[in-house]
Amino acid sequence: MMDAGKYIRITGSALKNWAVGQIQDSIAVALLWLLGLWVFKVPLAPLWAALAGALQMVPHLGPVLSLVGPALAALLRWRDWQHPLYVLILYALIVVVDGLLLQPYIMRRVAKVPMWASILVPLILGFAIPFWGFVLAPPLLAVIYAYRAKSAS
Repeated sequence: MMDAGKYIRITGSALKNWAVGQIQDSIAVALLWLLGLWVFKVPLAPLWAALAGALQMVPHLGPVLSLVGPALAALLRWRDWQHPLYVLILYALIVVVDGLLLQPYIMRRVAKVPMWASILVPLILGFAIPFWGFVLAPPLLAVIYAYRAKSAS
């Protein structure tokens, strides 16, 4: 039987690993934005990429907000509908790559959460508890798998 201090250490370690994974994911998303915005020659690309990386930490709303600045910059620079559409396509690609590849891979590597769980559990909890299910699923998974690893050892 573990004492309270041991539970606190395991939980704290799991949450720290999850936070490190979130930071790594934010950096990866910022780099994807930077690369894409440079390819499309969107003004202030480094600023928009840094902002997207920071907003990545805000569940659901952050990634959507990261689209506004570059789309407006493209619209104001070229005054057509095509360049903002390119930014929207870039956003969609980043969301898919991040949600299906980057986040699951990083969570598996950093927090030892299997890729299937990091994709499936947020969806299930998101339907069961709208908004909060999506927000709580990743750190909850990190804690659950930390305790599973501890009990297996």
